Amino acid sequence: MIVSTNPATEAELARFEPNSPAEVDIALDGAVAAQRQWRRLPISERVALLRSIAAVLRSGRQEYARLITAEMGKPITEAEAEIDKCALTCEHYAEHAADYLAGRPVKSNAAESAVVYDPLGVVLAIMPWNYPFWQYFRFAAPALAAGNGAILKHANNVPQCALAVEEVVREAGAPEGLCRSLLLPVPAVADLIADDRISAVTLTGSTEVGSIVAAQAGAQLKKQVLELGGSDPFIVLADADIAAAAETAVQARFTNVGQSCVNAKRFLVEQAVADDFVAAFTEAARALPVGDPLDPTTRIGPMARANLREALHDQVQRTVEAGAAVLTGGKPLEGPGFFYPPTVLDHVTPGMAAFTEETFGPVAAITRVADAEEALALANRTEFGLGAALWTSDLDRARDFARRIDAGAVFINGLVASDPRLPFGGIKKSGYGRELGAEGIREFVNVKTLWIGSR
Repeated sequence: MIVSTNPATEAELARFEPNSPAEVDIALDGAVAAQRQWRRLPISERVALLRSIAAVLRSGRQEYARLITAEMGKPITEAEAEIDKCALTCEHYAEHAADYLAGRPVKSNAAESAVVYDPLGVVLAIMPWNYPFWQYFRFAAPALAAGNGAILKHANNVPQCALAVEEVVREAGAPEGLCRSLLLPVPAVADLIADDRISAVTLTGSTEVGSIVAAQAGAQLKKQVLELGGSDPFIVLADADIAAAAETAVQARFTNVGQSCVNAKRFLVEQAVADDFVAAFTEAARALPVGDPLDPTTRIGPMARANLREALHDQVQRTVEAGAAVLTGGKPLEGPGFFYPPTVLDHVTPGMAAFTEETFGPVAAITRVADAEEALALANRTEFGLGAALWTSDLDRARDFARRIDAGAVFINGLVASDPRLPFGGIKKSGYGRELGAEGIREFVNVKTLWIGSR
């Protein structure tokens, strides 16, 4: 049984029987049949669907946002912003997909050749709960524009969101069967990956799950895109605007209750300005309103599941036992719901849990460094490589420094965030492949060479 639970109240919202093997077969056959017709449509017709999806999302914004908040606890204002971003991304690809997929002519004396982009087929999307609409549509918008079909296996704590995104696409006018959501227990995913009707796999999730999915898809020689965990550094050098850095740092750490792979997690602050930064950051974190996620003034709602809160608190306890100081927060809140307060840990050093492990929740780890070179060394002292932020007033140094950071994206004097215009993804154990931008739409295509000889 797949159960939806409200993490703010712990009340059961709904329960569903998993799809049967027969239902899975019907869904896969339908997706393959629909995709074979879909790929033959001109791209102008395919992107028209994206515009329609954007319109459906915007018209149902409040309903979809409340569903997100009910199932995974995101503050309602952030849930509304998530829907807006999904619509914006669909509109972006509606406008730019034709350019991104335009063939490239290659001329020579012997032949006239070209590079063209053909869809792969039906792509399996294994998606997480933390952005239940966004994670799907940032994959689906470019994949559909490129001519692919989609099967969604969503996280099992957001089944209503999984069914809702399928309904959005259907209401927008997608061909019957082109995009389906399947409610399945985790062990059933391996058979889905192995099925010949699935052409490729995309996963957003933990590094551990990514390793399993990569092995399963690799055994079938299927293309994969993996967007996995992160332990993003937020580097504050002595010449930074400390007030601006601290203000942005709070948003970078505590957005989505700290439950994002691209949240800032390790704050590496040059010793000369550490006291000022820590004071400003802690004061702002302590002031974040915690409570009912449907209240528009709430900034910190519940964590998504009880076991996630337990794991986070264990990391906090082990870090404190190793010598870190708790400046605010540090233990679960009493009462119903999976609430954990904004927590700031100071004097965190390499080897402590909050430095070495990914902390997926509202906990910030502050490490004081002697200089910029130590900050760089510690930024790269991680198995992850998703995003990084660098704060400094010396932009010439910043550009060089950013190229030395091991990450898929480095933001200078700004908040690390995904943008439909820019490729998004990581290196090392943060995964491989890219979503969004021109690179994202070309992940699930066959880069085909056409060679035409002269007679």
